[in-house]
Amino acid sequence: MTDARVRRQRAIADLLRANSLASQDELAERLSELGFAVAQATISRDLEHLGAVKIRRGGTVTYALPDQLGGASWAGPRLEAILREWVRSIEPAGNLIILKTPPGSAHLVGVALDQAELPEVAGTISGDDTVFVAVREPASAASLVDRLSAFDSARQA
Repeated sequence: MTDARVRRQRAIADLLRANSLASQDELAERLSELGFAVAQATISRDLEHLGAVKIRRGGTVTYALPDQLGGASWAGPRLEAILREWVRSIEPAGNLIILKTPPGSAHLVGVALDQAELPEVAGTISGDDTVFVAVREPASAASLVDRLSAFDSARQA
């Protein structure tokens, strides 16, 4: 990694920790004020590399870094809240579970599931609006779907 890239990513991390930034345009403006001339595609790659996700804070959706999300708290009420808020459908497919989210939200759900360290989950892959959850044993997929779906039905109740 180049020195310029390291400094830019460090600046992005500092900006995200100190400010509520809701868009890449806002981030580009702040970076420009710090002397970094960067294209939107570069910012997007840097955010991905840093693991930044959009979360809802006080009614506003802003970027956050993984260390701002709180480790172990994901396993309990925080995971439930994220599933309730962001998951639109859950469907089993063999030893996979497919979760659909609004566009741009899958990464947030994937990070929450990864950090919850559920014993049934071998790993996740997040796209734009879809999360694939690989379960260790095909037999555990159905019970995990039921557990995750309970959060979804609580939202609809």
